[in-house]
Amino acid sequence: MTIVALNNITKRFTGDLILEKISLQVEQGERIGLIGRNGEGKSTILKIIARIEMPDEGIVSVQKGATVGLLDQMPSVTGTMVVRDFLRTAFGHVLALQAELEAMESRMMQDTSEKLLQNYGEKQARFIELGGYNLDTDMDKILHGLGIPHLADKAWEQLSGGERTKVSLAKMLLEEPDLLLLDEPTNHLDLKAVEWLTQFLRVYGGTVLVVSHDRYFLDEVVQKIVELENKELITYYTNFSGYLVEREERLLKEFKDYKDQQKQIKKMKQAIKRLRQWAMEANPPNAALFRRAKNMEKALNRIEVLKKPALEQKNMRLEFEESKRSGEDVVIFDQVGLEFGTQILFESLDWHVRQKERIAIVGENGAGKSTILKLILGELEPDIGTVHVGPSVDIAYLSQHMDVGDENQTVIEAFRDKVAVVEGDARHMLATFLFYGEMVFRKVANLSGGERMRLSLAQFMNQPVNTLLLDEPTNHLDIASREVLEEALRNFEGTIIAISHDRFFMDQIFDRTVWLEQGQIFSYGGNYSYAAQRRKAIVSRET
Repeated sequence: MTIVALNNITKRFTGDLILEKISLQVEQGERIGLIGRNGEGKSTILKIIARIEMPDEGIVSVQKGATVGLLDQMPSVTGTMVVRDFLRTAFGHVLALQAELEAMESRMMQDTSEKLLQNYGEKQARFIELGGYNLDTDMDKILHGLGIPHLADKAWEQLSGGERTKVSLAKMLLEEPDLLLLDEPTNHLDLKAVEWLTQFLRVYGGTVLVVSHDRYFLDEVVQKIVELENKELITYYTNFSGYLVEREERLLKEFKDYKDQQKQIKKMKQAIKRLRQWAMEANPPNAALFRRAKNMEKALNRIEVLKKPALEQKNMRLEFEESKRSGEDVVIFDQVGLEFGTQILFESLDWHVRQKERIAIVGENGAGKSTILKLILGELEPDIGTVHVGPSVDIAYLSQHMDVGDENQTVIEAFRDKVAVVEGDARHMLATFLFYGEMVFRKVANLSGGERMRLSLAQFMNQPVNTLLLDEPTNHLDIASREVLEEALRNFEGTIIAISHDRFFMDQIFDRTVWLEQGQIFSYGGNYSYAAQRRKAIVSRET
């Protein structure tokens, strides 16, 4: 049964055509991944389905009575409201039924009529069916799954943007809508929470449509990929790995069909030209040849000309400006201890990073991953012990917060603040990060998450370095841009230390994985998948 259908949807923003006559049918129970480049209109499709945006043309049909939940919505919440109370609003209908039951219980103190008792019994059965006695248990299960039980008693105004996103996700999962619309749900989650969400969605009772650039997540959750490319939707009935194979086969077939058709059109045009020439050269001119040429021309005009498929899209061109080699010892932590308030973050921490190592740091949110990078950068000092950075180590740091400069600056101004070049060279450099023409004069405040990350990368890549510190570098990048970044990192000759929850990215780039847990470092000589298997085996033996 179809839960939502989009028919010939067209959408424009400030005159720019975003979607053009797209159609999509979502069946009940499906798990669909919606992919495409940043700015193509994926989030707009979700908003149109959720009726937050209205299409300029076309029809949106949603199954009668079906509930739709969209993660992208940032709720309007009173600043002093506690997270637990906010989450309880997900059970509005159940709480209303509970209030009815309590009112009836008060009446039953004086009225024990059979009619009231029967009514109470029916409502109590409905309350049990809706899980009314398990509300707090269900809430705690979601909070622990997403790794945010510590936020339960915090006021909304105390939460960061990322924490509000996770709490909003928790509320939506508790609401259990018939159609769950998720826009980059893994962006603010640690690895443990990503794995929990993966399992939750695999057994979810409703329908899931998710926009994501997390390649392993797409492989594990969805059975259908819908790609938005050049304002068109193309459907693949497989997961992400299968999509890569089928997409290449489709493009090669389309390119062959296009070339074959072009050959046919060329031959027909040549034949028409010859027929007309022969007709003119005949004495008298040959009317039959003119008719044949005219009929062939009509046949040519009836041909539906195929569009030339784009085998290659424009991508960022990334190449690091490398400085001289660093010494063998890049970073040494010697008996490092650090406390925040009453929390002991590190205690007697020893760690040695050597030249050319590629290290992925993983751990739960709050384990101290970003703090490790800040200690290396000298932004924090340890309470005890020392952090030594080699004298010839030149560091470039890419922050997950994408601090690209003054929000009122233009793109080119923010870039030149960090990279000392003339305007002409700056525009050329920015073009390699897909900032073309007038785009360089857009205000930083008006950039999307993906555009901010591209600007941050542009500033980051044009510094002479031999050591890279990366904090969630793939956040906000589409799949094509992630692949370009991965290729640039493979070609980098220096040392790389990165924090990431992108398992595919870590498997591709890093040959050492450092697990940060309980203030200590557990090091594994292999990529993330190898380290995860090793840890699982160790935990199994210990339990």
